[in-house]
Amino acid sequence: MKPKLRKTAFTKGFKQSINALTKQIKKIYSEDDIPWVIGYSGGKDSTATLQLIWNAISELPPEKRFKEIYVISTDTLVENPIVSKWVEYSLEAMIEAAKQQDLPILPHRLTPKVQDRFWVNLIGRGYPAPRPKFRWCTSRLKIHPSNNFINKMIRQNGEVILVLGTRKAESSARSANMTKYEKTSTREHLVKNASLPNSSIYTPIANWSNDDVWMYINQVENPWNYSNKLLLSMYQGATADGECPLVVDTTTPSCGDSRFGCYVCTMVEQDKSMLAMIQNDEEKEWMLPLMDFRNNWLDIKEDRKNRDFRRMNGQLKVFNDRLVHGPYKQSYREKMLDALLKAQIQVQKTAPANIKNIELITFEELEEIRRLWVMEKHEIEDNLPKIYEKVTGKIYPTKQLDDSQVFQADDVKLLKSICQQQGDEENVQFELIRELLDVEQRYRTMARRAGLYDALNKALERHAFSNEEEAEAFALRRETAIAESKGKDKSSNTKTDNSLPLFC
Repeated sequence: MKPKLRKTAFTKGFKQSINALTKQIKKIYSEDDIPWVIGYSGGKDSTATLQLIWNAISELPPEKRFKEIYVISTDTLVENPIVSKWVEYSLEAMIEAAKQQDLPILPHRLTPKVQDRFWVNLIGRGYPAPRPKFRWCTSRLKIHPSNNFINKMIRQNGEVILVLGTRKAESSARSANMTKYEKTSTREHLVKNASLPNSSIYTPIANWSNDDVWMYINQVENPWNYSNKLLLSMYQGATADGECPLVVDTTTPSCGDSRFGCYVCTMVEQDKSMLAMIQNDEEKEWMLPLMDFRNNWLDIKEDRKNRDFRRMNGQLKVFNDRLVHGPYKQSYREKMLDALLKAQIQVQKTAPANIKNIELITFEELEEIRRLWVMEKHEIEDNLPKIYEKVTGKIYPTKQLDDSQVFQADDVKLLKSICQQQGDEENVQFELIRELLDVEQRYRTMARRAGLYDALNKALERHAFSNEEEAEAFALRRETAIAESKGKDKSSNTKTDNSLPLFC
């Protein structure tokens, strides 16, 4: 029985195949003046793609390198630190090499806007850790930064060509999707991007296997003077194969489906890559606090007790005869921030010299979280500076957030104590009175108090129930009434539309 031959895109020989692909790249590049945007993650596929483009363009005479090639890498700011540093240093090397080689290659490191960042939404707004039915992280951390950059290029140039390292061999779903769009292509080797108008996609290694990628990377020297052997050793430090690709739409697998991703990712049972790195190399044990934080504080299976029984907007939603819980409670958010700051201090003490300055959470993120807590959630105790000072031993850098605030921490503490003495075990009535006091205080100095009554009414509706049991009983009665009014049996309508008003 003959051994099964390994699938490869290099059927005509490695050198001949690379030469043919190089010729194709130069042809497509020279056909128009549409700028290129290359997605770079630092992994093997995007590295191979960028090398192919870089080497092909460098073969063109200087006068024919007439259009710019943007290399974009999106840093979620919660990436595996090893990979994040690898990408950061790679981009720096690219900038220098492109200048020296007189190439129109312009690398850019993209980050999410402050209001979109992970800790701002998790600890600030209280969004529960991402899960299959509430995957809020991908769009905010990955899609928005890259699409904002691409759309900016489209506005400036009318059109762009995205060069991606996606391959059909990654999965059967990926293969089917790529083949589907190839059939609708109106230009050879380019397909229209379904999610971004006025953009096309070019995938030069679409038909390569994993082995093809590694063969190319190992046999062709890195053109921006960065060692591919180090890339190989980074992959060897973990068990599974894959990478975190440039995400430009929701059909693209995010970090949770790839080997190198966010250390806070809850879309997988366990961060196998970080675990393997720690187990395989004692010098990487400094990352243990990151893995411990994720495992201890972002449990999506048992987090119901840490979340408010109301949704973010205060409304009630029922599924399978139970309330669907909403954002994390104030107490849990404060404990998470405390744990995160402690993890940051521990990592900074034990990390290698080149990562000593690592920040798990930036000061601008702390300030946005503080603003959300005080200004939007009416948590007028303003506890963030106290948590920061207790954990770090340093004075919080900025002053009081709201100079007009007349209630001090001791005042709020006394109010909470009185409410609890009256049986307010879930702090619902305390939160109501605190919010009413805060709303009144903000409108007190206004010459025109338009919106005051709406704000007060919303606060009263949001805190209409004394506890979860009372709220759930009401929600189930409402669900039954709605089903009966529509002539349906309650059992056939176990999901209440959260767009309905609280009372009906």
